[in-house]
Amino acid sequence: MLAQAGLSRMSMAVRNSGNKQPSAAFVTDEQRWAAVTARDAAADGVFYYSVRTTGVYCRPSCASRRARRENVSFHADCVAAEAAGFRPCKRCHPREGSLADRQAQSVARACRLIETADELPSLGELAAAAGLSRFHFHRLFKQVTGLTPKAYATGHRSDRMRNELQRGQSVTEAIYEAGFNSSARFYANAADALGMKPATFRAGALGATIRFGVGDCSLGSILVAASATGVCAILLGNDPEALVRDLQDRFPKASLIGGDAQFEQWMASVIGFVEAPRLGLSLPLDVRGTAFQQRVWQALRNIPLGSTASYADIAARIGAPKAVRAVAQACGANPLAVAIPCHRVVRTDKSLSGYRWGVERKQALLDREKGD
Repeated sequence: MLAQAGLSRMSMAVRNSGNKQPSAAFVTDEQRWAAVTARDAAADGVFYYSVRTTGVYCRPSCASRRARRENVSFHADCVAAEAAGFRPCKRCHPREGSLADRQAQSVARACRLIETADELPSLGELAAAAGLSRFHFHRLFKQVTGLTPKAYATGHRSDRMRNELQRGQSVTEAIYEAGFNSSARFYANAADALGMKPATFRAGALGATIRFGVGDCSLGSILVAASATGVCAILLGNDPEALVRDLQDRFPKASLIGGDAQFEQWMASVIGFVEAPRLGLSLPLDVRGTAFQQRVWQALRNIPLGSTASYADIAARIGAPKAVRAVAQACGANPLAVAIPCHRVVRTDKSLSGYRWGVERKQALLDREKGD
């Protein structure tokens, strides 16, 4: 499952965090000193610095009192610093992982505990496993994963539920295989987890009603669709018929019908948002995806209007810094163009990467948001 794959990558990132390769930005002593004075965390693990007057060595981001330049030397790693006679700083603990790595490791342990437990551990149990207070753990978990521990557990079990239903399991079998120890507990959240009743999901949305409409906007053709929960698809393209076929593929056994007067207002709101992003979009969304996709999509929605972020930025924000490719795949799977702004994700060098609705549309959306 993608949620588990994301966590595996996060755990691997934690294990490999101490093996950073030298960066071209920190090659000279002048560049290294600039990183030390700025307490640049990006330099952590790339080099270390020692202070002759104190006899200790630190990571570049250490918050200790800044030393005088003439007393500072630089070292490639901890072994070199200690071979030169310096001891590790007790404040920044240079031999251990960075603070961000240690935090990610604590959250990864909690996630593994959630995934393997028959019953969701209490917040106190999860915090104790992470070695943190309940309040600090809850805040850190949400900061790293984008979800609360309870929401993560629900998302993880919902992923398993989808997989079991798609394998042809009965609803009752799928509920217990996914780790829900009572059907009542699952059915209480089924609509949010699947976007419809479990039996309907298992049957390919059989009996579900999806309202939709196709129109024109400055970016070409646009299809907007909504379930009983909210807008479930915003698709862009050049061929209206291709957009309808895409919608049919997404909901192969649903009843697709034209929109009523209320839906026409929703569609007008979506088109208005495409043309003038600062108007905002206040419509309810029916966002269906795995726990990992949900984390990525929430991170995309947190990118400010007129700004961009790289795939690596998003991977880091969700606590899976090595999952750049998985982040890109989640962006490509986004069914809600503009509402979930995957167009705001660019390459690390700020150049445009692929966009499922065309790079030209991506550039147009970015230009519109910056110039609005």
